[in-house]
Amino acid sequence: MKDNRHHPFRDSHQDIEEVKGVPDTPQTRAPSYALAFADDEFMCREELRPVRLQLELLKPEMLMDEAGVNSTIVLFGGARIPEPAKKDTARTQTLADLSKYYDEARRFSKMITAKSLEAGGTDNVIATGGGPGVMEAGNRGALEAGGRSIGLNIVLPHEQAPNEYVTPELCFNFHYFAIRKMHFLMRASAVCVFPGGFGTLDEMFEALTLIQTGRMEQVPFLLFGRAFWEKIINWDALADAGTISADDLKLFRFVDTAEEAIAALENWEGNGEKRGSIPGR
Repeated sequence: MKDNRHHPFRDSHQDIEEVKGVPDTPQTRAPSYALAFADDEFMCREELRPVRLQLELLKPEMLMDEAGVNSTIVLFGGARIPEPAKKDTARTQTLADLSKYYDEARRFSKMITAKSLEAGGTDNVIATGGGPGVMEAGNRGALEAGGRSIGLNIVLPHEQAPNEYVTPELCFNFHYFAIRKMHFLMRASAVCVFPGGFGTLDEMFEALTLIQTGRMEQVPFLLFGRAFWEKIINWDALADAGTISADDLKLFRFVDTAEEAIAALENWEGNGEKRGSIPGR
């Protein structure tokens, strides 16, 4: 991270190094003597949660600003969907059949990144959760196009590492799901949702809720795989019940191929507008 400050004071790094050489005494060994910002035990205290939340918001924001990332196209989707060449390793036949969407995510990201690079590569940068499956496919396609992509990882109880296709300097790790979700959407110029499980559904519905309620601008919102989405969610039943409005069904669109997705992005009614009221209320 760049530090372009010009001031007459000692900086933090100097003092961190300086205290390493102080005499070893009961006083200097005391936890209270440690510099607050370099004290892991202190930083992880319950009372410091607001500070940790702020740091998780600031660090990726500052680094993406420095990297010149103006806008992103976000890909959500299942970590368990294999690439077609490895579909025989899928746990279920359905996951094996869904492997075609690994290829669609890869092709879509490659096409988007190629278009982005033609305009300087600072807009419509692919952003994923940084993990395997559809996320890997998105980062992979961007790399194959010669461009950058973002990975927003989260610490999970089981071992996890970022996929190998994420641009290293745009690979982030989070403790707080809420802050990670903010970073997914803060720069989003489009949201693309591929088949997935609880995590994908959570991310999809939170983003749709923000758009529905006017808390977020309308952006192209694409659901890859009509058959999958219509099987697991009865969208019309929600509208018929009145729990959502029929107009809410226009906030997203089904696509099945990368080409359909590109066409939808280029012709999206209401893009950039915020709802002033919620239909049906």
